[in-house]
Amino acid sequence: DFLNKPRWQRILVYRAGPAMYILLSVFLIAGLFLIVIQVPMLQNLEPIVGYFEVGSPAATGGIVPGDHVVRVADKAVEDWEDVQFALMTSPDRPVALELDRDGERLDVTVTPRKVEKYEYGDAGLAPQYLPRVTQVNKNSPAEAGGLRVGDELRAVDGRPISDSQGFVEMIQASAGTAIEITVLRDTERLILTVVPEGSTGAGVIGIGLGVLQRYGPVRAVIESVNYNIDIARQTFAVVGKMITGSLGARSISGPIEIAAMSGAAARTGFRNLIYLMGLISISIAILNLLPIPVLDGGQIAILLVESARRRDLSLKTKDRVQQVGFYAIILLMVVVLYFDIVKNVPTDLLPGSDN
Repeated sequence: DFLNKPRWQRILVYRAGPAMYILLSVFLIAGLFLIVIQVPMLQNLEPIVGYFEVGSPAATGGIVPGDHVVRVADKAVEDWEDVQFALMTSPDRPVALELDRDGERLDVTVTPRKVEKYEYGDAGLAPQYLPRVTQVNKNSPAEAGGLRVGDELRAVDGRPISDSQGFVEMIQASAGTAIEITVLRDTERLILTVVPEGSTGAGVIGIGLGVLQRYGPVRAVIESVNYNIDIARQTFAVVGKMITGSLGARSISGPIEIAAMSGAAARTGFRNLIYLMGLISISIAILNLLPIPVLDGGQIAILLVESARRRDLSLKTKDRVQQVGFYAIILLMVVVLYFDIVKNVPTDLLPGSDN
């Protein structure tokens, strides 16, 4: 009988369900890293501004390409993911940024505009991407010069590269002329000599460019674990901001919204659908681990309390706690479904509309 098992065994059983969802998410995302998709890993990008939209909050706030974001809302940032998350979770709220611009420290304030459907913030910023080699054609100048898939392009003839377009323009202008391409391969900086082929103004070296890179089997699993940890951390941070009222409930997605996103992902290819499945899986695991009675996390919390007291709670107390948890879940379902309908049903079909 399950109830007669030791508490630690029952805790392991309650943890098994969320654990399988976590493993499924790690497996799916690792498979995509390994085989068919290149997922943006913002934690691998430095917090350096690459460009911004004209007229965006970032532009009006005085941010320019090349600015290094040092702090956001008085918190030090380590990568672009920290910058994006802080801005996305602050719609219509001023966010203080400390920048490093050519060695000079500047303080600016940006107010991300609210994206109405999901109520998240958008400052119109993008990180600085250094292009990577994603393909090397056989018998091409790139292959002859020693370029490999995964090489990060840093400079051409000593001129720094800031984006793919700049690199392409340098190559096109150097047809028939030997050029030195500086690359970062793992942690080693190399200078390779390549002679673009083609006519003047249309030189090519036979490579594919991207800002992301697939990984080998071991690296794919490691990156997938790190990715899922980041998703979990961000999820708890979003829940905290919703509790404090700094983020709206529209950011929650329920069955209607998930069905809409799944359909859209499926139409763009199975790889995006699998990626969405991974995100949903880790989200289910996190939800189940919340200390809400009737969920796995709630059952674990009760067992931990009983372990601390060294005796079981009364059946009446457990029944009351389960009822509170049940009504909390029902309320959450109603709220989520309401916002799902608001986000996905045309406004002219909603009650109170003019039509």
